[in-house]
This record gives sequence, C-alpha cells and structure tokens, in this order.
Amino acid sequence: MKIPAIRRLVEGQPLHKLIEAEEALIEERDLPFEVEGSDEGEKLTHIIAAIWILDKMKTEHLDFKEALRGYTQKVRESIN
Repeated sequence: MKIPAIRRLVEGQPLHKLIEAEEALIEERDLPFEVEGSDEGEKLTHIIAAIWILDKMKTEHLDFKEALRGYTQKVRESIN
C-alpha cells in the first residue's frame, strides 16, 4: 500500500469512477484510468482505500489525513 498512490486517486477520481475501476479489476477488464501498483492486488488495495477514504471524507466531513488515519488504523486492526 502506497500512500501517494492513494492520495492521487482520492484527489483525481470521483467516487463512481473508483467503483467502476474496482469492478473492472474484479472482472479482469482493463482499468478506465491509470492506477499505480506493482500488480492487480496492489492496484485493488489502492482503489479500495481511496473509496473508503472518499466515503469517510464525505459522510463524516473529515480531511484526507484524518480519513487516511482511520483507514490505516482499520488495516492494522485487521492484521492483528
């Protein structure tokens, strides 16, 4: 997971386009825009993170850093 790649998605793509990209990856279709990542798994991780962060920014009125912190905390909890 690379924070700069997630930031670029959050700042550069609307939520509905990110959802389309997630579906394209899952269905093994070409992505509608460039997503950074060494493989499809990392690209999917970046897309899912951006979707989660954009949703939190909108619904909870958080800025990017606060939403990112919430996402990384959620990831850490799932690993433990």
